[in-house]
Amino acid sequence: MWQTLFSVTNAIALAMWAVLILLPRRPFPLSLVLYAGVGLLCLVYVAMLAALLAGWADPVRDAGLPAVDFADYSIAGLKSTFRSEGAIAVGWTHYLALDLFTGLWIARDADAKGFSRVAQAPVLLLTFLAGPAGLLVWLFVRERRARGPGGWTRKRKTPAG
Repeated sequence: MWQTLFSVTNAIALAMWAVLILLPRRPFPLSLVLYAGVGLLCLVYVAMLAALLAGWADPVRDAGLPAVDFADYSIAGLKSTFRSEGAIAVGWTHYLALDLFTGLWIARDADAKGFSRVAQAPVLLLTFLAGPAGLLVWLFVRERRARGPGGWTRKRKTPAG
């Protein structure tokens, strides 16, 4: 079951990233990414998390491990928690949903700021592969554009002015 959910969420994410990077940025494709991509991944995430926490689904933990101690919020505790197929599928879906949402925000922001699709593609691919790294690159690039000629720079008021 967990492998199937893992494969399905990966397929959804991959398809939506392809839509985001390759298709024209019109309302329908952007809505598709938001609702059929991000929204669906969030729904699957919540369902999987609820099934695990309520005990409705077998987490398929590594043999011989004690029950998960959710109060142990340490590296060792998280390591123990993620030693199950269910926790990995839930955690991975969490990454997929948030990275896709981040990519959608970057794409919309880049369009609004006049960045070409060719310039956006590497940032979006980096966000797909390593979400926070892509976001960091985008924040740096967008800030440089914003501070450049005709950007968001404002005249500073002087004490006399």
